[in-house]
Amino acid sequence: MGMGNETYSLSNSIIFLIIFLTFVSSTNGGDIVVYWGQNEKEGSLTETCNTGLYEIVNIAFLSTFGDGRKPQLNLAGHCDPTSNNGCKILSIDIKNCQKKGIKVLLSIGGGVEGYTLSSNEDARNVGDYIWNNFLGGKSFSRPLGDVVLDGVDFDIEVGGGEEFYGELARRISQHKGTKKVFLTAAPQCPFPDQQLKGALSTGLFDFVWVQFYNNDPCLFDSNNPGKFQKSWIKWISTIKVSKIYVGVPASPEASTAESGFVATRVFINKVLPFVKRSSKYGGVMLWDRFADKQNGYGRNIKAFV
Repeated sequence: MGMGNETYSLSNSIIFLIIFLTFVSSTNGGDIVVYWGQNEKEGSLTETCNTGLYEIVNIAFLSTFGDGRKPQLNLAGHCDPTSNNGCKILSIDIKNCQKKGIKVLLSIGGGVEGYTLSSNEDARNVGDYIWNNFLGGKSFSRPLGDVVLDGVDFDIEVGGGEEFYGELARRISQHKGTKKVFLTAAPQCPFPDQQLKGALSTGLFDFVWVQFYNNDPCLFDSNNPGKFQKSWIKWISTIKVSKIYVGVPASPEASTAESGFVATRVFINKVLPFVKRSSKYGGVMLWDRFADKQNGYGRNIKAFV
């Protein structure tokens, strides 16, 4: 009888394990991505990475470039890129993040005028500048010091020249270094995004975090979840990319995000179960670190992402 009970117990354990593994494989776990750099009150990059909340951090922004402009970082009050040492001190923070396995990307563009691309040649020149100054190339004027970033995020919202961003993506991809360069993008949720459709059509991008905010036709609404769901399905079924992320404001007061905040309980119970059904689900993008620090959004959703 003892052997029979042990066999029965072992069989039950195996069945439970199979059910558990089936459940785990049916839901896709994801990462949290955050934008850092637009509010000095958000704390340092080292502090941001030490929270353990984020797998990818986008340094925002390289906000001036193209059409003859001298490329320029804008990191709010964190550092002055025009001073002698500029923002090179951030190389220590970036290396700290990378040692923890966190990818640190340069986000180009943003929501303020000051950048554009005027031609394919212009796009190639900007691509060479980004490679030589932030990635695996060489330059005497590297704004963030000798650290090599993990990739480039295209947050193209204004400026024109949208037909040339595909060439920019191609140029960056043509450069080969000692480590992979990730290309990511942050399109607005109405499909297709007018500024980024050309770039995304290249098939060169690894991750896309769709901004499901500031655009009423595709925001999540508990009373009408269909409009968000329809938009999400369109994105995951159309764009050739490894992973797609849900982008949301981390607080109702998040700067530049005037609408689209979803309360954490609703996000966990209504949004995540739907998007995690897709094998293309990558996780959640939060705008931005300051809002998340104030509101604790990432901390509250982390276990469910």
